[in-house]
Amino acid sequence: MKLGYFPGCSLHGTSREFDESVRAVSGPLGIELAELDDWSCCGATSGHATNHLLGVALAARNLALAEEQGHSEVLAPCAACFNRLASARHEIAGDAELAGRVGKVLARPFSNKVAVRNVVDVLRASAGTIKERVTTPLKDLKVACYYGCLLVRPAEVVGFDDPEDPRSMEEVVSACGATPVAWNRRLDCCGGAFSLSRTASVVRLGRAILDDARKAGADALVVACPMCQSNLDFRQKAMNRDRADADPAAVAGRDSVGRDSQSRPASPPSPMPILFLTQVVGLALGLDAKTLGLQRHFVSTTDFVGRAQATVEAPVAAGGV
Repeated sequence: MKLGYFPGCSLHGTSREFDESVRAVSGPLGIELAELDDWSCCGATSGHATNHLLGVALAARNLALAEEQGHSEVLAPCAACFNRLASARHEIAGDAELAGRVGKVLARPFSNKVAVRNVVDVLRASAGTIKERVTTPLKDLKVACYYGCLLVRPAEVVGFDDPEDPRSMEEVVSACGATPVAWNRRLDCCGGAFSLSRTASVVRLGRAILDDARKAGADALVVACPMCQSNLDFRQKAMNRDRADADPAAVAGRDSVGRDSQSRPASPPSPMPILFLTQVVGLALGLDAKTLGLQRHFVSTTDFVGRAQATVEAPVAAGGV
């Protein structure tokens, strides 16, 4: 399988480990990636929020490049990039007047024939190959598959397997030998682009997501979105700090009138590693943890990787902050 590859800004910067793991697993799965020459930002999020035509044209430019470079399909691993490219393709196909305006902006041939695929879709299509080539089955590991917003909505644009009850990530995780847990918040929003403007809301939403995953018995959360990974990985200290600030007396082991509480509250929960789906696949395929970028996370992945590689004679440690 040969795909045009649109890494987007995040995978070249803050989510470098996502790019590393996508490239690392593609070879063993027989997927050839050809990075688009001269690709540019897709406009997420500020572009389309500022100017609709600009937002569509920014994404369309990259689709036009894919056409020029001979690709019928392009992989956009970042959920936001995937959503923007797919939305632009959908809007242009359904609005001739918009298509004409975008064509003038692009000033280059564009027939809007390139299909846009996300990394979950590509891995699901390769689930059989993953299962055949697993060298380190992730047995005894439970993971919570987190979809968030942009992969599954809007349904008429992204064409995901089921916008209300998707199963694609669970199929991939199962092919790796791990157990996907049943939980309630796998489609909830993590706060996305409000990470800087409304940080408290992001912390609150993230805490609810992780608490639900822990309640379901998950050892790790699995994502396919750089923003979700960043919010849920980087902000776990703030989640626990805000949890303590909300009820300092309870954290101190005292009741509301200052008496010692007979049932002291539990300690703050242990941090939960937030892995990209490609990293989970890579571990199951026996790839080196550093090759998959697992040392780049804020929450350490060492314990999860150690358990994943428990059957290997010389497991590779993964660092973390």
